[in-house]
Amino acid sequence: MPLAVRSDSIEGNKIPKGTRLTNPAPRGDAPPFEVVAGTAEAGILIICDHGSNRIPRRLDSLGLTGDILTQHVAWDVGAAALTRALAQRLGAPAVLTTASRLVIDCNRAPGHVASVPADSHGVPVPGNQNLGPTERARRVEELFVPYHARIEAELSAIASRGQRPLLLSIHSFTPVLTGPPRPWHVGVLSDRDRRVADFVLRALRRLDGLVVGDNEPYSGRHPEGYSCQTHGDARGRLNVLLEIRQDHLADAAGVAAWAARLAPIIAAAGRHPFGAATGSAGAA
Repeated sequence: MPLAVRSDSIEGNKIPKGTRLTNPAPRGDAPPFEVVAGTAEAGILIICDHGSNRIPRRLDSLGLTGDILTQHVAWDVGAAALTRALAQRLGAPAVLTTASRLVIDCNRAPGHVASVPADSHGVPVPGNQNLGPTERARRVEELFVPYHARIEAELSAIASRGQRPLLLSIHSFTPVLTGPPRPWHVGVLSDRDRRVADFVLRALRRLDGLVVGDNEPYSGRHPEGYSCQTHGDARGRLNVLLEIRQDHLADAAGVAAWAARLAPIIAAAGRHPFGAATGSAGAA
């Protein structure tokens, strides 16, 4: 059965060949999120907070040139493709953003300095300069709120079937940002609830040749990692964020290799009889 995706074809995020599109976007801008259809029985929801480099038309590319919008400052290159590949292998639903993190970062709380960045890694964002509260609130209402509402709805659907939801967030990172090259091939990020993170770390470190970071090259600890903290830790739900180095996701073969490597580990985590979380709120 072809993979079902409830979205339009998003610029810079090509839908895999054979994918069936449902509920396509109206003419003009894309909907506020993309959903890859899966089954609640899988017990897993995959999300991609930085899955697109698209800028809504009314924002006129935020004053940026096309080459900037292909770079990491605008999105996590390869993350959306890996999210879709994992969803297909696991039979799990996925929710992906459809606008660049330069419009609004769905993995930062509204009001965070990086929520609507005036500059990103030294790149000024003209369309975000001197932005007033009305425009900020509009982006929250049109993009941030619907995306997170859909995540919560998908997790609740899993729980309503008596399943214990596992939230998997997929990101990617550059081989070099500032300073020396980053040695890690994959980073496993977490905050207070380390149940899944420790499980995945052990599994990845058993694989030959992989350099695995624990909260590296970024940290999953508060105030970073909004999505996993809000839908995971705060609700006592299993969760983990994975960062894959972008040179490993540069083509379809690399994406397929990482999907094949990660899918059995995530499936095993979904079946594992974890104890209750410590330091987090009630379960749902």
